[in-house]
Amino acid sequence: MTKSIGILGVFSLIVLMLVGCQAWDTVRIKNIKETESMKKNALVFCEGTEVCEFERLDTINIVDENRYQISDEAIEQGLVRLKGTSLKHPNALYLSVLPQQHEVVIRFYPISKNKAEKLVVIHRFEPNRNYTFKMYRNRGTGTGSLLNVSAPEPLCVDLIEGQKTIRRFCKPYNVLNGLGEFAEKKVNKRQ
Repeated sequence: MTKSIGILGVFSLIVLMLVGCQAWDTVRIKNIKETESMKKNALVFCEGTEVCEFERLDTINIVDENRYQISDEAIEQGLVRLKGTSLKHPNALYLSVLPQQHEVVIRFYPISKNKAEKLVVIHRFEPNRNYTFKMYRNRGTGTGSLLNVSAPEPLCVDLIEGQKTIRRFCKPYNVLNGLGEFAEKKVNKRQ
């Protein structure tokens, strides 16, 4: 019985520390001062799954893949912003980036928190624009053999500038080995 209480106490302490770190990060992000030069930054969001996280912007780590913590450097450089009031909300973080070319690494969790789908994109972000990386399943009418038709639909991520899709990346399901890589697809210009 005493051993169970001890284990429960240690577990409770760990949970409190994690919640405390998240609350502290929330306060630090809310206190980021927006400078005059930051007002021209592009804002970058992610959505479409219950959880999506920005892993890296160029060489700066944003959210650690194993601990799910926001890096001090990302907060200190003013890269992260908070949508809403708390980090507890899904997809609460977004980025404020200098208007220039960046490499962005985003983790989407379309099925569970245990399996991430990573997308690496190099894109030139324009000043005062909003960008959204939105994941979805490309539900089309399958044709061909039963094996091809029964395979899961490809995962796709659209890069949306304002309300317009400007780039599309899809990861087809390979029926032979179950693996696939994101590849850029042509976007219909009439959207």
